[in-house]
Amino acid sequence: MPDTQARHRVSSGACRDLPPELGPEAIGVLQGRTFMFSDAAGNVPKGSIGGLVHDDTRFIDQWELTVNDAPLMVLSSGTVDAHSAAFFLANPDLPDLPANRVGVRRQRFVGDGLYERVEVRYFGIEPVSVRLRLAVGTDFADLFEIKESVRDRAPDIVRRHEPDGSAVGFAYRNGDYSAMVRIEAEPAVHRFDGNALVWDLHLERGQQWGCQVWVPLRCGQESYRPSAREFGHVFDHGPDDPSTRWAADKPHLETGVDLLRDVYHKSAVDLVSMRIEKKIRGEPVVLLAAGLPWFMTAFGRDTLITAYQTMSCGPEVARGALIVLASHQAETLDDFTDREPGKIFHEYRAGELTQLGIKPYCPYYGGVDTTALWLILLSEYWRWTGDDEFACRLRDNADAALRWIDHYGDRDGDGYVEYATRSVQGLGNQCWRDSPDGVQFADGTIPVLPIATSETQGYTYDAKLRAAELADGPWQRPDLARRLRAEAARLREQFNRDYWIPDRGGYYAVGLDGDKRRIDSMTSNMGHLLWSGIVPQDRAGQVAAHLVSDEMFSGWGVRTLSTADVGYNPIGYHVGTVWPHDNSIIAAGLARYGYRDEANRIALAMLHAAAYSEHRLPEAFSGYDRSFGREPVPYPTACNPQAWASGAPLLFLRTMLGLRPRGGALHVDAWIPAELGRIRLRNVAAFGRRWNVDAAGTRSSVRLVW
Repeated sequence: MPDTQARHRVSSGACRDLPPELGPEAIGVLQGRTFMFSDAAGNVPKGSIGGLVHDDTRFIDQWELTVNDAPLMVLSSGTVDAHSAAFFLANPDLPDLPANRVGVRRQRFVGDGLYERVEVRYFGIEPVSVRLRLAVGTDFADLFEIKESVRDRAPDIVRRHEPDGSAVGFAYRNGDYSAMVRIEAEPAVHRFDGNALVWDLHLERGQQWGCQVWVPLRCGQESYRPSAREFGHVFDHGPDDPSTRWAADKPHLETGVDLLRDVYHKSAVDLVSMRIEKKIRGEPVVLLAAGLPWFMTAFGRDTLITAYQTMSCGPEVARGALIVLASHQAETLDDFTDREPGKIFHEYRAGELTQLGIKPYCPYYGGVDTTALWLILLSEYWRWTGDDEFACRLRDNADAALRWIDHYGDRDGDGYVEYATRSVQGLGNQCWRDSPDGVQFADGTIPVLPIATSETQGYTYDAKLRAAELADGPWQRPDLARRLRAEAARLREQFNRDYWIPDRGGYYAVGLDGDKRRIDSMTSNMGHLLWSGIVPQDRAGQVAAHLVSDEMFSGWGVRTLSTADVGYNPIGYHVGTVWPHDNSIIAAGLARYGYRDEANRIALAMLHAAAYSEHRLPEAFSGYDRSFGREPVPYPTACNPQAWASGAPLLFLRTMLGLRPRGGALHVDAWIPAELGRIRLRNVAAFGRRWNVDAAGTRSSVRLVW
């Protein structure tokens, strides 16, 4: 058993905060590992935290279009879809050029770099000469620097202007790390002004002029080049592409309720836009990044939970997540990265600071729950596909994960999986509530490490039972199955003795601290315990009542922390906000124990909340009561879109339908709210076949199509 490090209070941790300082109308577009954030005019001012970012490196930190050196006025702008945006602009009042004489349209597309079209139209009477200027620049900043302080790399950045005016390029190298970016223009510029591209235009009344700009990138040995696109163009890489297969596998939803249909469609579109494609030992796979803007990378916890949420839309995302995470499963000990044999990583980064070993994210293993969640997803994938061969292929990884749970996960041999960072840059809280104050006592004090959070024990319990099912099945290891079931039973008994607090109507502590004291705040984590099945039936009613009480339920969803606790803050990251992914797990847990009306209450509240944000659920929103305003109050720095928030409506739908695979067939046990009427889900993939589901109220049927 590893030595327990000295107990200390949580002092480190990374809040997911700081949106681009580009005004309230900031516009972001993304595709895969690339995103671009600008202001409402489409510009990225120098010194802001917007720009074009790929694989955790900012390749463009300035992108400003002006007419006669004046910024353009915004007529309208916005995203067209996840990877494109349009900006309609006009000139302000200028010497020799009255306002609104020059109209400008910018069309932007992100994917394998950046492609932008600029169209200029002149509506004045007399001919006019105007100067169109696109100021560009790069700082090759690491993503972690963008949110803090960017090191000046200017002396090491090589700049090249093509003599024919067709492009300006930038290159940077630091040891083994290198990056390049070019800005290519057609037609070629008339001249360069520093790093700015300048076209001198002479326009007659009604004349139209246009140009195209390509921004290809190079990261190390990998090159990316954007192609010219049109709005509505689907990023289709062929029928064998895993993203294409996943999109095609998505069931077709038929419903007379616009709200449900629109939220479902928005979620699916956002999830496809956040895909990450990789090749693992020659096998193409797809998995989902965590969220825009700062988390367009693989996160163990987020990626695994999103894959679970989206299983009814096809198995490709889950398969990709399992393969990628298994390929990086830890084999050795390393304090700097919190690496321990058998552990599944928490976060993977590819920027300069990580590649040079300054940051611990290549990958970083500071997640206490990712290993159990990986086992849960492996089981869920097998349950939906019946793919014995794949389950056996990852058996050694599963064995290593189980060993980590029992050895390194249980740091002091008390039967619980707990966390305490070994890294000088590690996360203090290594559960999903990973902000510095995300786990606290009811009086607001911060517990000492190591901490064994409640939901981690629930995940561990579920993971062992699921692994036992695999051991009885494709692994053909009955002795292992018996041992795992016995361990799970002991954990369940012990947990319900040590974590249950009889006060306040009876509830579960959020965790045990380093002194084995119950951390007595009342949190949404109780819903995760229902999802895992670790709660006895005779206590489930008390837990359910708390979750939908006025102190926990805001009217838009379940808060992360009860309003009765001292630390409650409706705009605190994990101490009062409402998280869609959290609520989707809670609803699934309530339904598991038969509390279907309570589960539907949460699902409907979330759907109504999405109606106020273009049918997209953000990472989190504020925990103010629904009576506080007519719409949910945004959390100021939420990722939007965010993978497990986008996956939440898909799990809500699955919960309402009562979809579950069993015995080689898909089963349904619907409990549909009257407000949603009849729901038809066509071509649900399970066991390599397709099924149609039809449900209204408690009446439901499922039919094999092929």
